[in-house]
Amino acid sequence: MTRLILTTDSSAAGALERGGLGDLVIAIGRRLVWGPLPSGAEFEAFFAPRKSQPRGLHWLDDTPPWRPEKSGAKDRGLIELLAESDSVELWIGPEPNAQLILLWLLEHWGSVSVAGSKIVMRHLDIAVGGIDPQQLAKLNPPAVQITHDHLELAGRAWRAYRASTPKGWIELIKADLSLPQLGPCAWDLLEELPSVATGLGATETRMLELIAPGEVQPFDVFPGHQKRNERRVFDYWEVGALLDGLARCPWPAVSGLDEGPFSLAMHEDAGRHELYKRSRLPLTELGTAVLAGEEDFRRHNPIQRWWGGTELNGDRLWRWDAEGRSLIAPA
Repeated sequence: MTRLILTTDSSAAGALERGGLGDLVIAIGRRLVWGPLPSGAEFEAFFAPRKSQPRGLHWLDDTPPWRPEKSGAKDRGLIELLAESDSVELWIGPEPNAQLILLWLLEHWGSVSVAGSKIVMRHLDIAVGGIDPQQLAKLNPPAVQITHDHLELAGRAWRAYRASTPKGWIELIKADLSLPQLGPCAWDLLEELPSVATGLGATETRMLELIAPGEVQPFDVFPGHQKRNERRVFDYWEVGALLDGLARCPWPAVSGLDEGPFSLAMHEDAGRHELYKRSRLPLTELGTAVLAGEEDFRRHNPIQRWWGGTELNGDRLWRWDAEGRSLIAPA
């Protein structure tokens, strides 16, 4: 029997395989919460058999090559591998990026009319990447068979996230959601839109809150296991870019960042990386005013960022009203 498991975290994939839960475990680690989304053609090619897709735009790119090679799955397309597998399980964590990958998977299956009789979702309310394989083997989260309702909802949600405005996304979450982690994911993502009061998203705001006492080092404000920044939308590199955006701009909210930008080149230079780690960060006068809701960071600093298919810039700055739980369209 070929037991195929799909997950969204490479460490989770390793743990699931070591725990003997699947014959082939594939991690799909594509980041969908940061930067522009791939084009329609790139999305189509992502789950197809490998031909000329650039690195990072094929569904097997985040899995060590030896794993699919050992199972005869090298360069295979997702649908043909599903057809050859006796069972398929989705071990998808609650993190927003993981839930977006789940939507993408289900939308893809719905678009090609894949029968869901042998595909089940494992409902997870924790990230499984750091769990010991022996504990993971005993976890046995509830298994739910994929239904037409799941595929239909995922298709609507995926189209809403890819749209050029977030309007469809907020309409979606007012409905009854058959995917249990989609609701929290949807709110988490909306909270990362610039606030109507401060111009900052929830992760940036939390970073300012942690820096406010002063003499804080950069990695003290990064999210992570048992860390005070509990936001879970962005990963390590993305949070580093957000901190750069608060400190390296025309009117900084944070000062004292002694090295940067937060790049691979900086990490590979031991001296620069050490300088970065040892930085002591206070808020600037503007940062203090923004955190108090007395200033709008976006009145002083530009933005060029993507939220799904929505491009956020000075002319198209969608905002989030946390109190009213509503979107504010660009003026």
